[in-house]
Amino acid sequence: MGHESYRNDVVWYENDAGSSTAPPSSSSKQQHSKLLTLPTILTFARVAAVPILFGTFYINSWWGAAATTSIFVAAAITDWLDGYIARKMHLCSRFGAFLDPVADKLMVAATLVLLCSRPLEVAMLGDVPWIFPVPAAAIIGREITMSAVREWAASQNSKLLEAVAVNNLGKWKTATQMTALTILLAARDSSGGILATSGAVLLYISAGLAVWSLGVYVSKIWRVLLN
Repeated sequence: MGHESYRNDVVWYENDAGSSTAPPSSSSKQQHSKLLTLPTILTFARVAAVPILFGTFYINSWWGAAATTSIFVAAAITDWLDGYIARKMHLCSRFGAFLDPVADKLMVAATLVLLCSRPLEVAMLGDVPWIFPVPAAAIIGREITMSAVREWAASQNSKLLEAVAVNNLGKWKTATQMTALTILLAARDSSGGILATSGAVLLYISAGLAVWSLGVYVSKIWRVLLN
């Protein structure tokens, strides 16, 4: 899931699922000062959906799996929608910039923790206890590290901030991550067939892309520091 970041009184959209763009000048668009805009309300809804996700995940019935998957998919849609509305309706706010990445990371981290707490049977990959904890640790660790790196880069100079601007690798990471988690949530009641296997494989691909993209960002930062 993507996120927005505001730095030095300028709104920057740093979205792994989309492009990184700065809004037009204040002569044509003004930053919205209200706290509760429509995009922010949608972001709040994603945060509020996290405990509901936990509740439905442990319901042992077909509708529990359907509800959990639906909540996750709805969260992914609103993640894209709130950014789109903020840009098109000029409803950007500093509070929204803070809350958006928090909501995204909470939803993804919660889903990964849930999958680790009650692993799916992936018969084609064998009975291995680390099948979900390994990619979960890689993805969550990457997100924590990138949040710290971007915060540090923003406090330094514009060259460092440009070095951590979103790239296509981050977009692919987000796409595979959201697809993998959706498949794995939907496959909870399956017998460990091709659906669960494909979800697990995609999750490992996503984890690999996450680590790879982190390496790319660190490499760019290192080159800036050496110059």
